[in-house]
Amino acid sequence: MTNPAHGDVLLRHARIPLALVAEPARFGGVPLGDCLCGDLLLRAGRVVGLLPPGPRPAVALEHDLAGRLVLPRLTEAHCHLDKTHTVARVGAVGGNLHAAIEAQRRDKIHWTWADIRARAERGLTELFAAGCAAVRTHVDWDADELESGRTPPAWPVLTDLAAEWQDRLVLQRAALLPVEAFDGSPATEAAVQAIARAEGGVLGAFVFDQPAKRRWLREAFALAERYDLMLDFHVDEGLSDGLDGLETVADLVLETGFANPVLCGHACSLINLDEAALRRTLDKVRSAGLSVVSLPTTNLYLQDRSAGAPRQRGLTRLRDLAAAGVPLAVGSDNVCDAFCPIGAHDPMAALATAALAAHLDPPYGPWLRTVTTHARMAIGLRPVTVDQAAVTSLLVSDAAHTAELVAGATRQPLLRYLSTATR
Repeated sequence: MTNPAHGDVLLRHARIPLALVAEPARFGGVPLGDCLCGDLLLRAGRVVGLLPPGPRPAVALEHDLAGRLVLPRLTEAHCHLDKTHTVARVGAVGGNLHAAIEAQRRDKIHWTWADIRARAERGLTELFAAGCAAVRTHVDWDADELESGRTPPAWPVLTDLAAEWQDRLVLQRAALLPVEAFDGSPATEAAVQAIARAEGGVLGAFVFDQPAKRRWLREAFALAERYDLMLDFHVDEGLSDGLDGLETVADLVLETGFANPVLCGHACSLINLDEAALRRTLDKVRSAGLSVVSLPTTNLYLQDRSAGAPRQRGLTRLRDLAAAGVPLAVGSDNVCDAFCPIGAHDPMAALATAALAAHLDPPYGPWLRTVTTHARMAIGLRPVTVDQAAVTSLLVSDAAHTAELVAGATRQPLLRYLSTATR
């Protein structure tokens, strides 16, 4: 069989989500709902476009996709491979975010090199099987590790795995420090230096209701500027009034002119804001160029835990953020650990959960950006759209429309599909 990555290939009756095409006018195709339909031409391993009606060129390989969807490989913008698959050890945790933090802290007595590696590699295998080409995982960097000058055991393990998996996916590691650590101490700067030395290292912090968070965050920005790092913050992971981490981060980007990508996860407390405060905050977030990643599974599981049934969904305002022009991602977050006992390493599955919990209405084509193009930009990578994409960067799904795709229709790398379908 001719290698589809080399000779001309014609994929008849393909469907491409319009939102995942950078230049629709040049790409071709016939509109159908939120997709473009037609015969997709690949040349020398790259997409040329959808052909207009008329005679078809001679090609090395021709295959009928029968209306299947083609899209870029996925991006996981926020997960925790250091914690994953520990639920059997932590047991019946229950409780809120703080109970989960304490339960996971107790589990760290088991975190040997072999334990972390086995669990993290299982997570990576799941992410790759879901169709991911890029992943950002967080790595807890605790206060006692900072004070003693120790590197968290998960950091070198995940650095090794990033090198081993580099031919399959990009693995970034975002160090998750307590925001109180950014107090000007030499120990914190030494940790930041270690983060900067690691290819794919990102500086991050947990931002909640700390009274001096603005001062500490300013120091985090200064260190990220000094060592040319991207920033990634857990912000406002709660439903209490007065949580303003997202707005504070936006203020500091605008004040400092910080130019590297900044990603904020959770932002649950946006749900509390009245219309005027919400508009003010979203204007700042958009002007600052922040990206926001929603983590529906963990937020649904942990937020609004009180007697009886929960009354709030615990999610950020996805539709308001999108309407305001804020780039959005949706991520898997915690999978089978103290923070979420179930879940899956699959950002498309997370998007399906968000669609239900946040009332994301069809057409779903634009929401696919949250697990592809916008998610890649959120973690500082160039977005991959279908037009001009390498064939190795594409997935094919059995879905005939984008709702089926989000709902979980089978998807696999386009090259693998062609190698089996055309035997």
